[in-house]
Amino acid sequence: MSRGSEKPDESPKWMSFRTLLVSSMLLRVFLIIYGEWQDAHMEVRYTDIDYTVFSDAASLMASGESPYKRTTYRYSPLLALLLVPNSIFHRSWGKFIFSASDLLVGLFIREILKLRKVSEKVCTVSVMVWLLNPFTFTIGTRGNCEPIVCAMLLWIIISLMKGNLSQAAFWYGLVVHFRVYPIIYALPIILVLDSKLFRSGHKPPLEDWNTHTSSTEKKTFHLKSLFSRERIMFGLISGGVFLACNAVSFYFYGHEFLHEALLYHLTRTDPRHNFSIYFYHIYLHYERQFSAVEKLISFLPQFTVQLALVFSFSKDLVFCMFLQTVAFVAFNKVITAQYFVWFYCLLPLILPWSRMKLKWEGLLCIILWIGAQTHWLLWGYMLEFKGVNVFLQLWMASLVFLAANTFVLVKIIQRHRFSPLFGQYVSSDGKNVKKLD
Repeated sequence: MSRGSEKPDESPKWMSFRTLLVSSMLLRVFLIIYGEWQDAHMEVRYTDIDYTVFSDAASLMASGESPYKRTTYRYSPLLALLLVPNSIFHRSWGKFIFSASDLLVGLFIREILKLRKVSEKVCTVSVMVWLLNPFTFTIGTRGNCEPIVCAMLLWIIISLMKGNLSQAAFWYGLVVHFRVYPIIYALPIILVLDSKLFRSGHKPPLEDWNTHTSSTEKKTFHLKSLFSRERIMFGLISGGVFLACNAVSFYFYGHEFLHEALLYHLTRTDPRHNFSIYFYHIYLHYERQFSAVEKLISFLPQFTVQLALVFSFSKDLVFCMFLQTVAFVAFNKVITAQYFVWFYCLLPLILPWSRMKLKWEGLLCIILWIGAQTHWLLWGYMLEFKGVNVFLQLWMASLVFLAANTFVLVKIIQRHRFSPLFGQYVSSDGKNVKKLD
């Protein structure tokens, strides 16, 4: 409700976007400085162990050696290159880069929602879900690189919304090289580049926040013009960038790069306990080689769910990407807490279209998801710190966590107001199409 001279669409000054952004920036700077103090004075370090791996790899690269000489460095050489200043200026350089990317995600969330004519108040609240989330503002300040990936993914969405196909394709090829998992978005992006909805060089008509689409519309799917100019261009540019980045990396680092940064993620089997329902089976049989059939069976549920979601919701691109990410993480062979940030950055983009009320249904979903996660962590604590053999109980907790993820995902789908990202062009001759400047 508005007060005084405030317009109904405007946010109060205390929660304006500028205030939110500045306070979020100060919070992250404080946490980085505090993290340095905690690392120096407390037994439990604030800095993520992965950041130490990144920094060591960057130090090796700075001295002219391969970053893959650092055990467990399984990322693109670009990440090590980005963190070379860690050994030149200050060891916290990377944390500032990751936190800046974190803030950039907030800016991009607002930009995407504004392009779809979401009100200022709803925009600000949605951005708060990202910027003021304890998980997201600690992940960058502790030294995790995921905010960079999130920022690139949102920039790809913005580029598509503005009709910049070449730019979107370039960044997509780069982000898949940087982190393999965004390959799951290739099919929905290709499908949404329908000639009736998207034309390269022209700003596509966007379905705004107030547009109401019938629930039956999402069931209509046409596979016409599969090899359209836009789809071929996107595939060639993104594929070319991906292959070029890999070729350069292979030239400098050879099979080490190929195995550690790419192939490892396809064949990864982690015997340590994690949220995945597969961990117990992997733990029991880790000493022997897994057969091709076993590997296929573990991928089959994930692959099936991905296809079902893509062919049901690809027109509503952002929502489809969110569902894909949650399902991909939930059914993955290895699940760690940092994977949750992959869908956290997409959550604020679907909230304006959700009919779910925080009281009580939304609160139930939050409590159920956090409760299932906490339940798993309690058994994990018993195993990790107390040395109690609770592997079976931990595996059952993983099943409960998968059930909680599935329940919440179904609820989100049921309460979502389907809204295609792009509207159809008014005319087929291009007369009413707005050309990009």
